Amino acid sequence: MKILLTNFHPRNGGGHVTYIVNLLRGLVAHHQLTVATPASSRLYRLASEISGVRVVDMAFTTRPSSWWADRRKLRQLIVTGQFDTVHVNGSADHKQVMLALIGIRQRPRVIFTKHNDHSLSSFGHWLRAHFSTDCVIAVSDYVKGLLMHSPYGRRPVVTVRHGIDSEYFAPVNQIEKTRLRQQYLGPDFEHKILLGSAGGTDYEKGWLDLVTAVSLLPPEQRARFHIIVIGDAPNELKRSQVADCGMTSQVSFPGLVDDVRPWLAACDIGYVLSYQEALSFACRELMALGLPVLVTRVGGLPENVTDGQEGWIVPPRSPELIKVILQKILSEPQQLHQMGAHARARAEREFGLTAFVQATLVAYQLE
Repeated sequence: MKILLTNFHPRNGGGHVTYIVNLLRGLVAHHQLTVATPASSRLYRLASEISGVRVVDMAFTTRPSSWWADRRKLRQLIVTGQFDTVHVNGSADHKQVMLALIGIRQRPRVIFTKHNDHSLSSFGHWLRAHFSTDCVIAVSDYVKGLLMHSPYGRRPVVTVRHGIDSEYFAPVNQIEKTRLRQQYLGPDFEHKILLGSAGGTDYEKGWLDLVTAVSLLPPEQRARFHIIVIGDAPNELKRSQVADCGMTSQVSFPGLVDDVRPWLAACDIGYVLSYQEALSFACRELMALGLPVLVTRVGGLPENVTDGQEGWIVPPRSPELIKVILQKILSEPQQLHQMGAHARARAEREFGLTAFVQATLVAYQLE
């Protein structure tokens, strides 16, 4: 099968990029793959490193002045590439694909993955659903519910949850965990409880609620915890909020890193405390690393975790409730090992790449 995958993000791209890269690695051995994405993007760089994948610099801006040249370039790529399937991953690239396909008699099938819970009520979505969508992939049952009550509900809609490589994201033993802590944080962290996430530093990721929760603990309990937040460097306002909680020395910001595993493997607990979330690669990676995960009851996040088994589920914006959980962890630290084992087992059982890729291929051919 000849497949074109598109993504509009010009820079980091977050979970969209992880999703597409995982698909590329799973499909490349048996299919002809092309990726169209801006040359400035992380996806362009990572896709270029996969042998057998063709990567094309393509802008998907929404400015009317740029539509004609970019659309003409995209149309030429589609016509000359003779693709069987175009897999779009956002509204911007979906829109440009729709416009580029106008007048093409035997157009490729267009598959749209809905990665978020943004509104689907616009006229643009109605147009794309009717004229440029053959199947929709929802990354969670929560997202599927949104799609079924939208213009896309008239098309085949299937849930295909994120797949991750559970061999790549694998737990480390205690000796290696200690070594990683010393390497990244220094010699004084062997007996601290580290909470880590690669969910990013945006406000809506809820990490500041965790900072607040730790700050609410009595001093001797508070000193036991340290927080790691992987993602774009926080701005001065966010850093000042951390300082206002008296937590500057207890929060580390490694920045954007391509390989998050060493930082996360050094941790005891993962967290994804988003205010909205479709499913979360970050959560699934943490679980595959054998970490119990603290998540919010929003969107598709609870589809990853059974409360009290692989982690804990709390309402969004609930530092006081998080504080109670942290105190329970301090009183029963042995639960972390057992919950981490449950998280790892669920990741191996349900989060595999093979099932993810095969289910996506089925969606490519649904009528």
